[in-house]
Amino acid sequence: MRAADRHRLKENEFAHSVARAREAVTQRRREVTTTASIAIVVILVIGGVFAWRGNRNTKATNLLASALAVAEAPVVAPPPPAPGSAPPVQQPGTFRTERERLEAAVPRLQQAADAYPNTDAGITARFRLAGSLAELGRYAEAEQRYQEVVAKAGRSSIYSRTARLGIGDAQMAQAKYDAAMTTLKELSTDTQSQLPLDGVLMQLGRAAMQAGKKDEATRAFTRVVDEFPQSLYAPEAKEKIAELKKA
Repeated sequence: MRAADRHRLKENEFAHSVARAREAVTQRRREVTTTASIAIVVILVIGGVFAWRGNRNTKATNLLASALAVAEAPVVAPPPPAPGSAPPVQQPGTFRTERERLEAAVPRLQQAADAYPNTDAGITARFRLAGSLAELGRYAEAEQRYQEVVAKAGRSSIYSRTARLGIGDAQMAQAKYDAAMTTLKELSTDTQSQLPLDGVLMQLGRAAMQAGKKDEATRAFTRVVDEFPQSLYAPEAKEKIAELKKA
């Protein structure tokens, strides 16, 4: 091959190499630009989600605080009116009776629970709502609200476990003793529960007694006496055992 041909061949190879390098750099620049753009979008989306969650949680907390201001307002019975005078005016922010306060709190707690149902504040509102309904004697509604707390809080949450105890209490109040026993038995065997086991066993024994199941009631009360001899429930458990023996 002549020297001139070899020279031209080298020039062509060099030109191709430069072109390939330029193309690679251009492609790499596109990839970097695309990656950077995607990263910016992801950051903006994440930031937007956190901002949205923060705003939502703030609103949920404010609603809960407003509801609790009613649920925990003072109960102040006005003095009887003097003969011939008008009834005294109720102090602002207070209620004449506990029932009046509960009835005023229920719709506020319901609103806070339903507006942001999956937030911590919403779950707290629903739990307080269930308790208020139970105090008003609306046990079927209370049971349903407690069930909703369990579903939304997750079974490992302290709210969930306490709500399950509330379910058992509401079921007993409705004379649903077999259902209450099932609920309370599950709680009594939950090794992760933070609830006092002696209290759970005591309520299980009461449910079994009401259901006419003497053996199961005796077992529950005996566990309280044997496993928790210093418990405040122990004296009552002993009385229940003696009562069951006589029956």
